[in-house]
Amino acid sequence: MREIHVSDISAAVADLVRQACCRLPGDVVEAMRRAEETEKSALGREILGQFVLNASIAAEESIPVCQDTGLMVVFADLGQDAHITGGSLQEAVDAGVAKGTLEGYLRRSSVAEPLFNRKNTGDNTPAIVHLRLVPGDGLRLRVAPKGAGSENKSVVRMLVPADGLAGVKKVVMDAVRAAGPNSCPPMVVGVGVGGNLEVCAMLAKRACARDLGTRNPHPDYAALELELLDKINRTGIGPQGLGGSTTAFDVHIEWAPTHIAMLPVAVNINCNATRHAEAVL
Repeated sequence: MREIHVSDISAAVADLVRQACCRLPGDVVEAMRRAEETEKSALGREILGQFVLNASIAAEESIPVCQDTGLMVVFADLGQDAHITGGSLQEAVDAGVAKGTLEGYLRRSSVAEPLFNRKNTGDNTPAIVHLRLVPGDGLRLRVAPKGAGSENKSVVRMLVPADGLAGVKKVVMDAVRAAGPNSCPPMVVGVGVGGNLEVCAMLAKRACARDLGTRNPHPDYAALELELLDKINRTGIGPQGLGGSTTAFDVHIEWAPTHIAMLPVAVNINCNATRHAEAVL
């Protein structure tokens, strides 16, 4: 049984929080550059060029890519042969988030209670931790800060099997059109299909955090990803919603088994600053 101390987890999370908020992943920056070259709108090309410049300045000066540094979402894949020592995983992650937030001078965007007093927690805690037990003795951490502008455009629809493929496509396209400029396009669209209410939402969230250009291993879903990407880019919403041929950088779909009487669908959208950083302990 391999032991992983909470201090190592906290240190890793602190680094990932700062990295994710200040340095866009290479696949995202490359998508911006490619889109700048192919975008049909002159204004759209100018906007995409500004995105690339903004990403460069943020990385060089270690300042946030966007002022909304988001809720800290942490995907934790814990090996079943590993043992966390010195405290709990949630406490370790929260300590890292607090340290990364304060030392990185990140905006503090979390409130402790959502409805009545909405008092700011002061350090972006608690983090939202999604834990999976996996084979092995390691711990893989993927930090994906999520801003409200895009998260607010999330959609869950409980379809029935009769709605079929056409129904799934309609849910996705309706969500994208409703998001419009408010999700700061070009966006990354994560889609979850199957499971139940909470599972399809989690699938969409995980899909959103995938590296750009990765395709679902199931050929039918991979083809649907590309079809939806083409349809979305034909809406004309364009960069920042000001028109153009680049409304989305990519579409990712994840699926799960479901009930014979259900066809749940969830859509989760990332803005152009699709942020994530990963480490393995």
